[in-house]
Amino acid sequence: MNFIKSQRSTVGFMAAAIVFIAVIQVLLSLGLLNNFWNTLLRFGAVMAIVSLGLNLIYGFNGQFSLGQWGFYAIGAYAAADVTYRWSQTQSADGLAILFLIVLFVGLSFWGVAKLLARMRGIDPLSGFTLYLVGVIVAGWIALQLGKLLTAPVTALFSALPSALALQIIFFFAVLLGGLIAAEVSYIFGWPVLTLGSDYFGIATLGFTIIIKVLLDNSDTLLGFTEMKGARGMVGIPNVTSWLWVSLFLLIVVIITRNLLHSSNGRAIVSVREDEIASKAMGIDVAQQKILTFVLGSFFAGLAGGLYAHINGFLHPNTFNFIKSFDPMIIIVFGGLGSVTGTVFASFAWALVLEGFLRLWLPQGFETWRFVVYPVLLLIMMLLRPKGLFGGFEVPFLKQLLPPLRHQSQKSNGETSEVKP
Repeated sequence: MNFIKSQRSTVGFMAAAIVFIAVIQVLLSLGLLNNFWNTLLRFGAVMAIVSLGLNLIYGFNGQFSLGQWGFYAIGAYAAADVTYRWSQTQSADGLAILFLIVLFVGLSFWGVAKLLARMRGIDPLSGFTLYLVGVIVAGWIALQLGKLLTAPVTALFSALPSALALQIIFFFAVLLGGLIAAEVSYIFGWPVLTLGSDYFGIATLGFTIIIKVLLDNSDTLLGFTEMKGARGMVGIPNVTSWLWVSLFLLIVVIITRNLLHSSNGRAIVSVREDEIASKAMGIDVAQQKILTFVLGSFFAGLAGGLYAHINGFLHPNTFNFIKSFDPMIIIVFGGLGSVTGTVFASFAWALVLEGFLRLWLPQGFETWRFVVYPVLLLIMMLLRPKGLFGGFEVPFLKQLLPPLRHQSQKSNGETSEVKP
């Protein structure tokens, strides 16, 4: 019976998602929704992706993080640099080098993890040092090999139609932007996740500020002249369409749902409820924390890559620490631990606060947003602490638990005897 319910909910959810995506696309194609609303819909989907990552970290795992916006920025600039180099110089050097960096850094993580598994009792700072050395060596090797692979990779994409080549490069750029954000979160989270929740939040906030400062000086300090530092990066192709962003959002929702319904998902939630009890039950708390933090940062990197190709312009001020509270406010409004609430609140955030209120209220209202947001958040915390949706989920996202043993026996016509 549960299997049939699960199949029905899956089919119903997928059908509803496809119909919703198709209806919006038809309205956009017919011009019934102009470019303003098109941008807001895409921005709402991007905010849903980055907020789902934060809800996974904070709402389901209980780790108070303010670093989501920093990983969002990493994904945005990494993906934008790849597509910028292709569209402006017809060179795939950014794609080749970034792919090799992600590959070799991942291999270095695997090697260092194997080494640390044999070295019992090593402290987090020493482990972090080993990881950092591995990243530096892997990055240097990837850079040298990337220069050799640039010419053949460029020739391969040049043989394709230009529109198709750009779409393929865009897809890989967004994916690699998410992966590089995940790898940065892994090496950052290795020593920081040992801190308590409040100290962890302060450390992640500091990380966001560091990323903002690095982006301000990306053209001089980091050597990426095309990013233009504090002046802002221009010339990024506008490739993020409604179909692209809705497809990524659907995949992220499915990944989140499947993770939460797995044994790892139950372990993740148990860490939020009680770390000591989780350890007593044999759960590796550190492993569950790092898994959640890396996956949430991966979602943020994906969202950043999609955002970078909406307006074709990036500025470091978009990623300052004040904006890092936006996904936090969204998941509180939607409901901590609610995937449905997070998606709904993200679109409401974009369409209402950035859309309808800008059209209905007097000009200059946007300067009061940082007063209105805290007031609304305070009212929400007082009247409905669990958020708009609380623990509600649509049937597809709600986990169906197996029936108790005596209930299943009764349903088969058997009687059960309760023994004292």
